[in-house]
This record gives sequence, C-alpha cells and structure tokens, in this order.
Amino acid sequence: MDYITIALPKGKLFKRSVELLEKVGYTAENLSEDSRKLVISNDETKVRFIITKTVDLPTYVEYGAADIGIIGKDVLLEEQKDVYELLDLKYGKCRLMLAVPEAMQKPKITDYAHLRVATKYPNCAKEYFDNLGIQMEIIKLNGSIELGPLIGLSELIVDIVETGTTLKENKLLEVDSIYTATARLIANRVSFKLKFERLHKLVEDLRRVMQEEGK
Repeated sequence: MDYITIALPKGKLFKRSVELLEKVGYTAENLSEDSRKLVISNDETKVRFIITKTVDLPTYVEYGAADIGIIGKDVLLEEQKDVYELLDLKYGKCRLMLAVPEAMQKPKITDYAHLRVATKYPNCAKEYFDNLGIQMEIIKLNGSIELGPLIGLSELIVDIVETGTTLKENKLLEVDSIYTATARLIANRVSFKLKFERLHKLVEDLRRVMQEEGK
C-alpha cells in the first residue's frame, strides 16, 4: 500500500514520460527502456516502475498490477479497458486515419463499402465503419499495415500516422481522419480511491509542470 506502481510503455512515449515524471519527483535509478529488471524501485520515494509492451499496459492498470500508467489514447480506445483517464499529457500526438492506394480513390467514403481493410485497430475500425453504416471485411495485422494494399491482402488500411511520410512512400492516400490521439495518464479504479491523496497530488503536479512548459 505504501508504494505507487507506475506502468510505462516501451516505444515512442517512454522517454518523454520518464522526463515528465522526474520533474514531479517520480524517478528511480537505472530507469531505462532497455533495463533487464522487470520492476525498478525507488525505496526512498516509495515508487516502482514496470515497463510493458504498449498494448498490454491498460491491462496491467485495469487489474491493479499497476496503480497508474501512461499510454496513448489510441490504445485506450482500442483495448476498451475499465480504467480512469486522469490527464491528457498532450505529447505523442498522432491520428488514426483511413487510407487507400492513390489509384483507388473514390468520391465518397461510402463508395469503399464491402472492401477489405487491414489494421492494428479492429475495434476502432469497426466502430468507425458502423457509424458510417457500411460493412467492411476487417483484417487484423500486427506488423506493417501499409503492406496490405501492396500485396493484395486488403484494399484499404486504418492505421496511426504522425507525419504521413510512410503513406506517401507507399503511394497511399489518406481519405479520412478518424481521431487524434495523445498520451494519457490512467489509473486503476480501486487504487485511485485507496491512494487518492498521493495520486491526486501527482495529477496536480503534472498539470502544473505542463502549464509551466506551456503545454
């Protein structure tokens, strides 16, 4: 009960997350994405960190293995876990979009009905197409989504982009933006009640640091 356990995601959000937490006194010696230690603790400040795969992080928080975590809104929307979203941290901005090969562009989104869509985000993609009232065959992939249309696996893709460079290199055209995502601080529901004072202070301290940085 004395410790706050924080889940951090491997990948693009890790470095900025560590920097931000360090500014509010949440750090530990040898806290590194490449650490071989599964749990990294600071016994003086009563905090410990676990470093997880991005897709697994909301599960660690939902089940209380971590009290809080930092994760992209895109993963939250896709994984649909029962957690509190405490704060929009404003960094790691990207967007989920629909793209097609340049030669396949059609006048309206609904003109793509009944085609195959490759994506890492099947739940978000299904909700998007359901809201449009069109049926699609959704193919779940874990690797390079852009490969789908190039080899005939799918006609379209739904994927996260930051700059759009990879799309252009593969002659893919963004035809709709589904949502924009940034990093979010999330909490286990029980932990937030039991450790409210400390977690509430952490949120306020993070908010203050972001304001000072002009975020």
